[in-house]
Amino acid sequence: MIVNILRFTFKDGTTDEKKAEVLGAMRRTAAAESASFATVGQDLGDPAEGYTHAYCVGIEDLPALERYMYDPVHLEGDFEILPHLARLSAVRLSDDMDPELGARVTEIFLAKLAKYPEWGELLNSIPDSRISTDGPTDFPVAPVFGARAG
Repeated sequence: MIVNILRFTFKDGTTDEKKAEVLGAMRRTAAAESASFATVGQDLGDPAEGYTHAYCVGIEDLPALERYMYDPVHLEGDFEILPHLARLSAVRLSDDMDPELGARVTEIFLAKLAKYPEWGELLNSIPDSRISTDGPTDFPVAPVFGARAG
């Protein structure tokens, strides 16, 4: 199982209505057939860290991760979600102890960046992001949501 946990905060001035729309887009992404489980809601971590919301998704294996990353709902989701985020941080974990798993997850992420460079631009536009799009050496976290089909 590959688990991706995102912690985030909305930009100042984001209305409650827009927040609900963004969380709805995340829930649609979380409902992809390739997701084994998912949840979207409030962040219960240390308030001093500044995160208000969280997204967690479990993906069974690498083939499921690839399907998840390219699912049509997921492909559109980021363009509804990312423009409204002020802060974003991700953590990945797995019960699969394969020492190459992290590199293989990163390869899937980088292939998606190559196919959808506008997705990388969106990620890079988040003012306070802990997600690098610079490559394997600088990429400390798992893939985020998706990218627009192009």
